[in-house]
Amino acid sequence: MGEFALGQTVPRFEDPRLLRGGGRYVDDMVLPRMAFGHVLRSPHAHARVLSIDTAAAKTSPGVLAVLTGADWEASGWGDLPTAAGNKRRDGSPAYRPRYPALVNNRVRWVGDYVAFVVAESASQAMDAAELISIEYEPLPAIVSTADALAPGAPRVWDDAPDNVSFVYLEGDKTATDAAFAGAAHVVRYKFVINRVTAATMEPRGCIGDYNRAADHYTIYTTLQRTHAYRSELARQILKIAESKVRVIAGDIGGSFGMKSAIYPEVTLVLLGSKLTGRPVKWTSTRSEAFLADAQARDNITEAELALDREGHFLGLRVRTIAAVGAYPQAGSNAFVANLGTLAGVYRTPAVFADVTAIYTNTNPMRAYRGNGRPEAAYVIERMVDLAAAELGIDPVELRRRNTIPPEAMPFKSGLTFTYDCGEFEKGLDMALELADFAGFEERRSEARGRGKLRGFGISNTIERAAAGGFEAAEVRFDRTGTVTLLSGSITQGQGHETVYKQLLCDRLGIHPDQVHYVQGDTDKVAIGEGTGGSRSAALGGSAVHLATEKIVTKATAIAASILGASPEEIRFDDGFFSTPNSNRTLTIGEIASESLNPENLPEGADLGLIAGATFSCKEQNFPNGCHICELEIDAETGEVEILSYSVVDDVGTVMNPLLLEGQICGGIAQGVGQVLMEDIRFDPASGQLQTGSFMDYAMPRAGDLSAIHCDSNPVPTETNPLGVKGAGEAGNVGALPAVANALADALSPLGIRHIEMPATPERLWRAIRGVGNGPLPPG
Repeated sequence: MGEFALGQTVPRFEDPRLLRGGGRYVDDMVLPRMAFGHVLRSPHAHARVLSIDTAAAKTSPGVLAVLTGADWEASGWGDLPTAAGNKRRDGSPAYRPRYPALVNNRVRWVGDYVAFVVAESASQAMDAAELISIEYEPLPAIVSTADALAPGAPRVWDDAPDNVSFVYLEGDKTATDAAFAGAAHVVRYKFVINRVTAATMEPRGCIGDYNRAADHYTIYTTLQRTHAYRSELARQILKIAESKVRVIAGDIGGSFGMKSAIYPEVTLVLLGSKLTGRPVKWTSTRSEAFLADAQARDNITEAELALDREGHFLGLRVRTIAAVGAYPQAGSNAFVANLGTLAGVYRTPAVFADVTAIYTNTNPMRAYRGNGRPEAAYVIERMVDLAAAELGIDPVELRRRNTIPPEAMPFKSGLTFTYDCGEFEKGLDMALELADFAGFEERRSEARGRGKLRGFGISNTIERAAAGGFEAAEVRFDRTGTVTLLSGSITQGQGHETVYKQLLCDRLGIHPDQVHYVQGDTDKVAIGEGTGGSRSAALGGSAVHLATEKIVTKATAIAASILGASPEEIRFDDGFFSTPNSNRTLTIGEIASESLNPENLPEGADLGLIAGATFSCKEQNFPNGCHICELEIDAETGEVEILSYSVVDDVGTVMNPLLLEGQICGGIAQGVGQVLMEDIRFDPASGQLQTGSFMDYAMPRAGDLSAIHCDSNPVPTETNPLGVKGAGEAGNVGALPAVANALADALSPLGIRHIEMPATPERLWRAIRGVGNGPLPPG
């Protein structure tokens, strides 16, 4: 099946079904006698709840139940999972408050969960919620990450007087301090990395269905890991055996990390179903998503880079204040696991990071495409450009002087990671050629004549992927020779089905139309870890690969028995089994049919051509790539136009170039969005969300991007049998610093060294006006 083999450009098999309206997202699902839920949310960023009167709501038409914090407490269920581990600076455990599904006496952000109404229809539930009478006592709120540690700042939690959740230290402080003490140059800068939201195409949703006769719960929802989700839901919240819970995920319209947590709505629809005896559905509106979805990024970082007289990096020191939000949602602390990205592709011998995570009266925070990697890459790559400007060294040359050479592999970086392979300077050279770096100054001069500020931004970044996890897959042939492939990975649009089918076609010689793909159901898929951290190709793909190897081994033994040969004499090629001693051949489909005939099986063999496999890996892999953005800023309006974008990525073995390019381009679009326009803002006085719709929260559109030119510099890893490295987050990791560096380069003739995110036309216009209204400096 050469046209579908691994490495071929194969369009996604999922797309025709989705494009024809055949998708089955959670809001498409309808169960018999299904009721609907609505969450009544706090209008205050911080307030005491003095009283709640639900009497009028309970008598409203169609209402089946009205739940408050008192009902949640009475259920006896556990609170939502919170981020575990970590300590405060004095060594005491991280502050972890309770995280109930409904608050009892205090709200802590605009959007906090106050009550839940179940009714015959969604509109009836909404109408009834408006009848709930609540008396609040507003309290001072803090929504600024920068100000949360200030003396006298309002407390989010009384037991955390300094608003600190935890402090995380990583690296060799002594060695780093020594490097700075002996440095000829020290470059310092403070970065504000703004808050964003995932804004997935499909909002969150869930259906809870409690079967009283079987004392069994089924939850249909949007997520990334079904089995881990079931475990947390059953053990920590419902306090029952996992076998009493079934988790089902249909099609999922994007997640980027945001949907992977257990949200209060999931527990509320299950409780509502148990109390009413009917399935209960909740679907988020877009406005509700801005109020209730976990958000991301939002930190203030002070960075220092130490260099010797020749521009070699000696040490990097980083101090970060990072937002947790009002509650430490499970996974909200995961970003510290990726601080190693700060070391970059450079030989910096000593790096130290000091991170303080703080509470604010805002949405909880969690992983979002890259989960700490884009922020870290942004810091190191901006520092390289700032150092180049301060020392008068070309940014490309400064990178060359400090880049890790391939012969140094495996290389222990200055912070945590040990890179197994990579050709970082080659990727840089390829990207410079792809972007026509040689002709840039001529293009800059031409643009200046048109009143435009042209910039060329480079980032050469690295990240870790598939860190310390496992995945499972099962291949089942039926009597007709067709296959069911079951995977523990969960796709939210990445194309898992396509790549995994390619693996089967490549190894087993079958057509993709003969493969039925199953995922996202804990009653059908026996085991799995799920999707996240760019792990699905490396871990899930390797599990599929190992399962096919088991299939071939068993099928070879069956073929040998039927053909009267030894297994060593059997040859398997493109779906056919043969032996030199016979002109008869058997297809793998025929073997599958014969595998259910005991007379044809070797001694001791089980019936059926079925094999499952797991792949676990303690060693992460390190995708890397060079991104180059070329753009223009209109000096009169501040408007930015991205003119070209070039990227050369190393994701190891390229399994499907088309899907890889899609992942890279999607990540770049999200990175561009954050740098240029996306921004979650709260009113400092009231704590109200100011960017609560797409009227105020700007999202990138096709016209905001140029064509993206992608090339590959594959250096296969030996950490998995396929040689693949993660690709899902690479585009975002490289885009943030590349676009920011291009903006700074464009503004550099005006003496502007840096522009904060998002670099909106207004912010750029003010920066340009701030240095005068005269003509642009001559080239």
